[in-house]
Amino acid sequence: MLTEEARFQAFMDRINRGEKIEATDWMPEEYRLLLIKLIHMHGVSEIMGAYPEKEWVPKAPTLKRKLAIMAKVQDEVGHGQLLLRVVEDLAAPLNKTREDLIEDIYKNKVKFHNVFHMEARSWADAGLIGWLVDGAAITIQASLLQSSYGPYARVLKRVCAEESFHMKHGESIILALATGTPEQRKMLQEALDYWWESLLFFFGPREITPAVDRMLYYRIRVLTNEELRQKYLDKYVPRIQSLGIKIPDPQLRFDREKNCWVYTDPDWDRFSRMVHFNEGPKSRERVEMRRQAHEDQRWVREALLRARKQAV
Repeated sequence: MLTEEARFQAFMDRINRGEKIEATDWMPEEYRLLLIKLIHMHGVSEIMGAYPEKEWVPKAPTLKRKLAIMAKVQDEVGHGQLLLRVVEDLAAPLNKTREDLIEDIYKNKVKFHNVFHMEARSWADAGLIGWLVDGAAITIQASLLQSSYGPYARVLKRVCAEESFHMKHGESIILALATGTPEQRKMLQEALDYWWESLLFFFGPREITPAVDRMLYYRIRVLTNEELRQKYLDKYVPRIQSLGIKIPDPQLRFDREKNCWVYTDPDWDRFSRMVHFNEGPKSRERVEMRRQAHEDQRWVREALLRARKQAV
């Protein structure tokens, strides 16, 4: 019989060898709680991320665009459900169900990404979400394919593949606007001005927080917030500039000596309050919509569960 210390060391040896941990394996409680925190927020962000673009389904400029954005909204909700299923397995020993995990959204027990608290004011905003917000999400999710937790890494293979299509969908909208009329180019510039700070904040603070430090230790994550932000800037700054639109940061430049991007910090306090206290332009409205949708359809879920029990 292994001692607690020997069991922990065997667990860390597996992680350091690059093995994947499975839901049925023994794991330290800290590892379990860190996974729940990360994947719960990720899953909820996918669900809440459907709301800004959902508003543009009836207002899309063509039938083709309408069908594309509708499919994207459906995918995002599906991603959320897949991820919450992963969390459900982890949370089972804590007597927490998927129903509880979703209710946490409107009980203010879980956060979701800052960008989904904001308003999609124009069709350019909808396109920019698909291109630059989903591009930021892919940057993070691609690094998490190396996560030490097997079920999360495997689900992310599908999520990343579908998010790549979403990014292409957004890119298609942006290219159409960038090569369109002066009014369309102005709309695109206004969209970038509105979203730029929130895109920088999306990756989290520069400093390594205690939670991130422990996730790196357990190889739940393999890159810091700043490393992810730098990878994103490497990829997207040249693409944005190639469209002839101006990035709204006069300080933005690549420092060749330090081999990194220098940028103006976003308003950390403003976006932090948005995430922690639902103080964004659309925060409370969207949380209430989620509550209403969940509660109004409770009878359907209960009826299905009763039918399943009767069938058994």
